[in-house]
Amino acid sequence: MAITQAVAASFKKQLLDGVHDLDTGGATFKLALYNSSATLSSATTSYTTGNEVSNSGQYVAKGGVLAGQATSLVATTAFVDFTDRSWTGVTITARGALLYNSTAGRKAVCVLDFGADKTATSGTFTVQFPAATSTAAILRIA
Repeated sequence: MAITQAVAASFKKQLLDGVHDLDTGGATFKLALYNSSATLSSATTSYTTGNEVSNSGQYVAKGGVLAGQATSLVATTAFVDFTDRSWTGVTITARGALLYNSTAGRKAVCVLDFGADKTATSGTFTVQFPAATSTAAILRIA
């Protein structure tokens, strides 16, 4: 079992089909956290409960809503950014996450691999997204 960082292959086609509205005020996207026993990759097509971290503090099943989504275009690269997501009062160990569209049947967008287990004990667990630039944003189309 492994978590492999990738854009979901199904998301690429769905993007062309107009399924996902990533602009401000568009669809609602969520981030769910998973332990090291999860199997997530480009083949992941939708949110799954398998090996999601347990409810703790503010973290509940299906993860949390992402805020601050905004799309941008710099030269020939389009990208989207989200505000970092935090959960407080949690005791969690997570190896990765699934960003998914909760408005469109919980369809997978991308898998995040943290590179190692990340832990918060009676504290705050934060997923920090990369800079909102054409070379670093979490989702980019060049």
